[in-house]
This record gives sequence, C-alpha cells and structure tokens, in this order.
Amino acid sequence: MSDLKPVSFVVPGEPQGKGRARIGKVGNFARMYTPAKTVAYEGLVALAAQDVMQGRDLIEGPVMIELRIVHGVPQSKSKKWKTLALEGKEPCTKKPDADNVLKAVCDALNGVVFKDDVQVTDGSFKRRWGDTPGVHVRIVPLCQ
Repeated sequence: MSDLKPVSFVVPGEPQGKGRARIGKVGNFARMYTPAKTVAYEGLVALAAQDVMQGRDLIEGPVMIELRIVHGVPQSKSKKWKTLALEGKEPCTKKPDADNVLKAVCDALNGVVFKDDVQVTDGSFKRRWGDTPGVHVRIVPLCQ
C-alpha cells in the first residue's frame, strides 16, 4: 500500500489558470500547442511538488485535492477596500477562474505526485485576497 500521508506545498506567485490550447500552422498542417505561459506555470507547480516528494513513491489510488488560491490585493484599490479584502469581507472574483487554476495544478502533478490526474475524485477550493499571492496545495490519498 502506498503512503497515505498528505502532500502539501505552496506554489509562489500570482495564481494562473490553464490556458486554452492554441492552433499553429507548420507548413500545410495545423498543430495544437499549449501556450508558453501555461507551460511555465505548470513547471513551477511541478517543481514545488518535487521538493516535497523527494524519495516518496507516486500515489496510485484515488486522491482528494484541496486548493487555497490567494490573489494579491490590487494596488489600484483604496486603503479601506484593501483592509476589507484582507479581512475576507470582499469576495475574490479576479481572473483566472478557480477551475482553470485547478486544471493547471492537476495537469502539472501528473507523474510528480500521482500517476494521472484521473485519480482526483474529490476536491475543494477557496479563493481569497492576501498579502502574499500563491496557491496552497494539499493532496490527500484516499483509502480504496
């Protein structure tokens, strides 16, 4: 049986969502590709996960994923608004959508934390404003 301890890590920086696949032309053929910004962010997520996975086998069974998505407070807002946002009294409705952040994180963790993101059977997320932007990730192996 694999290790059932949760895997937790933080992806620093402003959260990013999975970009839509783009179509480029190579000669007379169309080719699908992932935008460079998405590839870079998924690499950052994988790197953060690799640091905590050192020596641990990939999780093989079903998992639950928990995300706490923290967006930086916009500098253009008033001091009063910033205070309310940091107290949790202003909802965080900034782009990207939470489901796109989840998709980017899950795709980046393939082959790093679990074998495939199809193993994610449960999950939750919270989006908040904060002084330090980032995505707090927790992967919990579930008993089969």
